[in-house]
Amino acid sequence: MNYDLSILIPGRNEMFLKKTIEDILANIEADTEVIAVEDGQWSDPGIPQYERVNVIYLPESIGQRAAINMACRLSKAKYVMKIDAHCAFDKGFDRKMLEAFKETGDNATMVPTMRNLHAFDWVCPDGHRRYQSPSGPCKVCLPSGKECGKETTRDILWVGKLRPQSNSYCFDSEPHFQYFREYTKRPGYGGDLTETMSLQGSCWMLTRDKYWELDVCDENFGSWGSQGIEVAVKTWLSGGRVMVNHKTWYAHLFRTQGGDFGFPYPQSGKQVDHAKKHAKDLFFNNKWPKQKHSLSWLIEKFWPVKGWTQADLDNLKKSES
Repeated sequence: MNYDLSILIPGRNEMFLKKTIEDILANIEADTEVIAVEDGQWSDPGIPQYERVNVIYLPESIGQRAAINMACRLSKAKYVMKIDAHCAFDKGFDRKMLEAFKETGDNATMVPTMRNLHAFDWVCPDGHRRYQSPSGPCKVCLPSGKECGKETTRDILWVGKLRPQSNSYCFDSEPHFQYFREYTKRPGYGGDLTETMSLQGSCWMLTRDKYWELDVCDENFGSWGSQGIEVAVKTWLSGGRVMVNHKTWYAHLFRTQGGDFGFPYPQSGKQVDHAKKHAKDLFFNNKWPKQKHSLSWLIEKFWPVKGWTQADLDNLKKSES
């Protein structure tokens, strides 16, 4: 069957992959499938067989970008949406996103409003609750002043929190990802579809043809890092637009470092730094061969931009010449 949308999920030892897939299946309203790549480690709990779900297991890890590319090669849908393996979704999110592309056209990359996912609490036998964090004994203080200290169990809630909601993103002159709430307060900002300079990286959607045309998961960046910047900048500089669809939302689980709730891929500062340096060399020096605009054009389009001074912009223009 040829679907309208393939949801691509890279994962490695993801404890919430099963819950994410179940949430997708419960909320889709269009011809949508899921293609998940288990990159070097099985998720726990495992994934049952579902009609619209294709799970690929790789005995050796190939990295996040390569896993997304593998999933996309298996898709025959017109549109693809990459998501992280720890997300929840609005009812009919896929239909609402597909409908929005009728307004923007297919030269766009789009993301829903992002909420924070309240995935679980730790609960002790006395009912004391601790907001999602690494496991451990209950830390609620009793009237005596002592901590409860009883063992806790994880209570899955899976709720997209109403606040905060994120609809605008940018990157600074390093480049580092930044939330760009200042942009949402400017005169004229508003409506169901708004532009964003960059992306957070946990979710984005575009046509499958554009995915390959723009090479939005270039493995030269490495496995991890700067993905939201890569996808957004390639879309803008090639003549497209990056949009946020306020008619729908997804909720992303932000990890707590350490304990049993950290990152499934080894987090190397060198790896993240490599991706950042590659992005800077590629985009700040006009080296991306498919660009129709310079990066300074994009910065000036959203000016003033958080993390950029006039001197930074002037230096960028010099490096582009």
